[in-house]
Amino acid sequence: MNHIWPWIQVGWRPAVEILILTVGIYSAFLFVRGTRGAPVVTGFLALLLTLTIVTRVLSLNVLNVLLGQFFSVLAIAVVVIFQPELRRILAELGNLPLFNTAREQREYVEEIIQTVDRLAPVRIGALIALEQNQQLAEAVEGGINVDCELTPEMMETIFFPNNAIHDGGVIVRDGRILKAACIFPLTQRQDLPKSVGTRHRAAIGLSEETDAICVVVSEETGAISYAHRGSFSKAISIEELRAYLTSVIVRKTEQRTWWQRMRAFALRLQSDQPFNRD
Repeated sequence: MNHIWPWIQVGWRPAVEILILTVGIYSAFLFVRGTRGAPVVTGFLALLLTLTIVTRVLSLNVLNVLLGQFFSVLAIAVVVIFQPELRRILAELGNLPLFNTAREQREYVEEIIQTVDRLAPVRIGALIALEQNQQLAEAVEGGINVDCELTPEMMETIFFPNNAIHDGGVIVRDGRILKAACIFPLTQRQDLPKSVGTRHRAAIGLSEETDAICVVVSEETGAISYAHRGSFSKAISIEELRAYLTSVIVRKTEQRTWWQRMRAFALRLQSDQPFNRD
């Protein structure tokens, strides 16, 4: 044990440095992937790697010095090349689950309530999946990337009957509309009455496979329903929907530990669309 302790005292620093570099490189890869600057970075790194190898092999001292000086201004070049993306990711940072507060989640719930309250009286059918801990990308099919702020006006536009993407479901996460016109899996339950339509069966089906809360507005009657964890509540009032969403979404945020917030933050960075991209 006496021989191991000095090694631990000396060796933990390189291990931490390797871990930090690994996380940094992987985060940079996620940040660059799919952006307009990705081809620029690929070409730049290829050129830089080629020049470095050539100068080292051929002992070109002048070029070695110039490359060393160039690395000192590399940070400025990155800021210039990725200025739009950096601005977007900094703007998006405040919306990540790590920083979400109960007040923001209450506003999120109210946006959903206002949407339903505007669609139900005019009988505009809607199917809205509120993503929780599990990402819904693997549970749904198709869909069109929207990635915009959740507002009742935008939801009305999406579900308007003459709109090309009004069929299917919408995926919402933390106050943002991620996808529209998604196909949700239908439930295989045989105990449901025949009056339960396709939207409701899709809501129940998705809630059976994920932890999403699925809110439905009937096109025939304007009735409001929701499905969560396989259970289905049909023809409820706006106040009942508000109470349930508050109990699940807002209270979950209030009780979320620091570790759970960090985990949600990491999952957001690993998703296909961690932030807006042109």
